[in-house]
Amino acid sequence: MIIIYSIAQHNNNMRFNELHKFMGNISFTALSSALKELEARDLLKRVEYPQIPPKVEYSLTERGLSLIPLMEALCEWGKKNRPK
Repeated sequence: MIIIYSIAQHNNNMRFNELHKFMGNISFTALSSALKELEARDLLKRVEYPQIPPKVEYSLTERGLSLIPLMEALCEWGKKNRPK
């Protein structure tokens, strides 16, 4: 979920290394695996540009974008129900 929210916060477009830096303590392998799974579930779109060095960008599909309001509602609920 954090990958989806991160991409949404960055104008729905992030490169792999940007995501890796933003996520913090995650291995390249784990991030790559998560991105492949989200792409397979039609939540992310991967665009590879034929250049050197290779450039790959990730953006949310319409289906992925439809999760954002639900995630924001969960965050609001969490704020209201935080233990005092």
